[in-house]
Amino acid sequence: MIRVAVIGAAGRMGQTACQAVEAVDDMTLVARLDADDAIDADHLCGADVAVEFTIPAHTEANVHALLDAGVAPVVGTTGWDDAALERVREHACASGVNALIAPNFAISAVLVMEFARQAARYFTSAEVIEMHHPNKLDAPSGTAAQTAQLIAQARRDAGAAPMPDATQMDPDGCRGGMVAGVPVHAVRLAGLNAHEEVLFGNTGEQLVLRSDCFDRSSFMPGVLAAVRAVRNRPGLTHGLAPVLGLEH
Repeated sequence: MIRVAVIGAAGRMGQTACQAVEAVDDMTLVARLDADDAIDADHLCGADVAVEFTIPAHTEANVHALLDAGVAPVVGTTGWDDAALERVREHACASGVNALIAPNFAISAVLVMEFARQAARYFTSAEVIEMHHPNKLDAPSGTAAQTAQLIAQARRDAGAAPMPDATQMDPDGCRGGMVAGVPVHAVRLAGLNAHEEVLFGNTGEQLVLRSDCFDRSSFMPGVLAAVRAVRNRPGLTHGLAPVLGLEH
């Protein structure tokens, strides 16, 4: 039986995570923590793993507090950069407590990222469009940023030429933000939840990869898989792909 705490339990993702943990037979929910609760041994109530869904401004501090408390974090909050990930990696290795941080826990989104990595070397052009509800705090999404980085790395490994783009004037930034040299466009629209399109183009052909998550419940199978796996994956695991056997 895995003892689980949820950090950010009063939020929408936190509430859904609590329900998911309570619905399975191999886990027990031992603590629900929110903004006013200290992250320490007393409040974590003997948890083995803590699922963290809070906000970008607080998530790194929460993860370090969990590592100090000897509890393995499974983190769905986005907004991480390479420096913050490296600090967590070093802390996890020094403490001997494992951690998992994923830009996205939806199986469809993880597969889109993997398929995008595989496709990138075969196409002249690539762009990423991510679409979310207007209450999302960060842009671009962690999923879109990770997708762009995977595309860029695959193109570098393949020795691909720079992507063609004759744009010389774009004072309003309409071509999107550049992540690792890949244009990324962020849409914030009422009625959306979490969606991503990856567009690849060659002369005379196009490949479109798309993931649509219509409800927060779509993330829960991935969250539960991460909770089950994190204690057996030393150090920091970044992304859900390794848990699903998609390591490369």
